Amino acid sequence: MAERHFDCLEQIPDAQLVAFCGLHRTRAKEAARRFSGKAYTNIRRMLEAETLDAVYICLPPHAHKDAEILAAQKGCALFVEKPLSNSLKTAERNAAAIESAGVITSVGYHFRYHEATAQAQNLLKKSAPAMIYGRWLGGFPATDWWHKIEQSGGQLNEQATHIVDLARYLIGDVQKVYCCTARREMHKTFADSTISDVTALTLEFENGAIGHLATTCLLGNLGEVGLSFYAQDAVYDLFGNTFIQRRSGETHTHTHRNNPYLDENIAFVQAVKSGKRAGIKSTYADALKSLRVTLAANQSAKTGRPVKI
Repeated sequence: MAERHFDCLEQIPDAQLVAFCGLHRTRAKEAARRFSGKAYTNIRRMLEAETLDAVYICLPPHAHKDAEILAAQKGCALFVEKPLSNSLKTAERNAAAIESAGVITSVGYHFRYHEATAQAQNLLKKSAPAMIYGRWLGGFPATDWWHKIEQSGGQLNEQATHIVDLARYLIGDVQKVYCCTARREMHKTFADSTISDVTALTLEFENGAIGHLATTCLLGNLGEVGLSFYAQDAVYDLFGNTFIQRRSGETHTHTHRNNPYLDENIAFVQAVKSGKRAGIKSTYADALKSLRVTLAANQSAKTGRPVKI
């Protein structure tokens, strides 16, 4: 994700990349050479040595420790990649420090920046859905930490958090979850795997709507990622930047072409320059609500009971 943001920021004239911090010095140096910046392996030293307007934090869920707090205390605006953490305690501690510092924040829920999402949002305001069905059916990243729930938080927290967040963005907040999971195949491929590879999650929204989210990481490139909304005599499907309307035998498909990664970066840079947050679609405080849902789902799966948010 850091590389993706590099590519986007490179296209924004107002953005200058000057310092890069990573545990692997070689990778930090490679990034620094690309942008004629400086490389660090310690964030405290970087923040002490550099005068920065903003900091991007692109870390695996379990690696979120004190980076957000240290940067916020220096007055840096923060762009944090999702999910915020695999620990609610850590994320809430970071949120408190960020609020105290009063810095601008943005979180990488790029689905919110799809033009198709904006189209769906406008329509759903007029035709409120009674039920939703989300799915993240696909494969898994080839990283050691991803298939360990104590590090990634599982597929629901690390990948399908996008669908949970999109549902919240378009429908409203979730007040209760009930989740069932199973380990079917992953542990056969990865002996140290601790995540579930199939999940069924029921969500109860504050406005009375009901949702279902299904996930699996067993399908590789054969899967599907999307969110469907069911209203009176109407079905609306949102697949990335494609929005499909089905009503009374008619189907209308709208495909959009904007780059949501670039747009979220443009919005963040503009907010840092102007001090106005209007273009940012996901703040740290809002993203914390999505984390509460996915971690509550994990708790429900563990206990076998519904969990109130």
